[in-house]
Amino acid sequence: MSEVMSYRGHFRAILLLGLPLIGGNLAQFAITFTDTLMLGWYDVEVLAGQVLAGMLLFELFLFGSGAAIAVMPLVAEAEASGDDVQVRRVTRMGLWVSLVFALLFLPVFLWSGPIFLWLGQEPKVVEVAVDYLWIAGYGVIFALLGMVLKSYLSALERTGVVLWGTVASAVVNALANYALIFGHWGAPEMGIKGAAVASLVSQAALFFALLGYVIWGLGQRSLFARIWRADWGAMWLVIRLGLPIGFTNLAEVSLFAASGVMMGWLGAIPLAAHGIVLQIASATFMVHLALSSAATVRAGRAVGRGDPVGLRRGGVMVVSLSMVLALMAVVLFVVWPEALIGVFLDPHDPRRGEVLAVGVVLMVMAALFQLVDAAQVMALGLLRGVKDTKVPMLMAVVAYWVIGVPASYVLGFVLGYEGVGVWLGLVIGLAVAATLLMWRFWMRAMPAALPESVARGEIDVPTAREDVAPIGSNLTGRL
Repeated sequence: MSEVMSYRGHFRAILLLGLPLIGGNLAQFAITFTDTLMLGWYDVEVLAGQVLAGMLLFELFLFGSGAAIAVMPLVAEAEASGDDVQVRRVTRMGLWVSLVFALLFLPVFLWSGPIFLWLGQEPKVVEVAVDYLWIAGYGVIFALLGMVLKSYLSALERTGVVLWGTVASAVVNALANYALIFGHWGAPEMGIKGAAVASLVSQAALFFALLGYVIWGLGQRSLFARIWRADWGAMWLVIRLGLPIGFTNLAEVSLFAASGVMMGWLGAIPLAAHGIVLQIASATFMVHLALSSAATVRAGRAVGRGDPVGLRRGGVMVVSLSMVLALMAVVLFVVWPEALIGVFLDPHDPRRGEVLAVGVVLMVMAALFQLVDAAQVMALGLLRGVKDTKVPMLMAVVAYWVIGVPASYVLGFVLGYEGVGVWLGLVIGLAVAATLLMWRFWMRAMPAALPESVARGEIDVPTAREDVAPIGSNLTGRL
């Protein structure tokens, strides 16, 4: 029982689960990183178009990933309690919900031009962005279905295959980018369209690789038995947990999307610099996102076992680890900003100096939000593990849209700080979110599952609040 597991034991367990997830997330990030890197070498204006398209693509992907993320704590809890039927039910319905979402929102990618123009973006940049989305938009179908399988495998602590599958996908993407963007190895020079084709191919390859492993590697053919049959009870549970997760993701990523739109008002150079710095900051965020997923799995398993002390100790260790890594990122961003940004730019590009001048200042802003960005995503992972998603969603909306976006606009344009002001608004929004969400977990969600005697280190029977799922709760009904 993990109630007698030491903090060192929890640290070891988090690393065993989290390190492959970190590698997998970084490999997944490498797909968009490679697009940004190679398009930056190809043409700065084309890069600006990809940044614009990538914001919309990523925003809707994260919104739609709520159902996939919901599969993780549901499977972790059911598996820990020995309920294999529930594991299959929620995974199948996670695939259903993710597929329906992708098909419903595909037209947004295909006809995104008027949206970008309405948002005041430069017509040439919009044209490039639309060319990218007409191809890469189809990749969201495979990306969301693959996300469900990643959540399923992570909840079973089969993170190694997630890592190596994603690494292989990133390699495919990099090779296809090199060939199709620049026209190497006899391939046509397709520019932005080549990057889109590479992303689509790599996302599809990853999904089918994970699918093959689940069916033949794990022998889980029964996971897809009667997949055409709707399981309304399990579907509702996935939607009920996943929809607030999706809106929480949407609130956060739309804060960054809004900042990208505002940077676009300042011109192609500030937008390109914004995209590069955001890519660098996203690389470090992938580490915390992986640890957040590990926190979700560990918390979900503690719920399935009825293990309140394991929940508390695991939370302390995963947050502590995340904070140490965030401090390391702060040092990196402040000490070597030019070297990091310069990787994305052609040394002979005449606009390189302009992009660097804007980007170095933005790197300081990115360093400011490392700790709070890590804190908010760790709190979300722990809250999802105990299936507390509705109140965190409202907190995220307030932090990002009631506070963060207005702060970016006021500081950037009303007070005239331009790009620095826009990014300072990001810092403010993330700081508010981190404060609210950490308070929610440690002061409300965890005490709801841990009686006062357990909080002092004793073993006791947990209690529950209505807005936080009780430890040991599970799905009802069977197929």
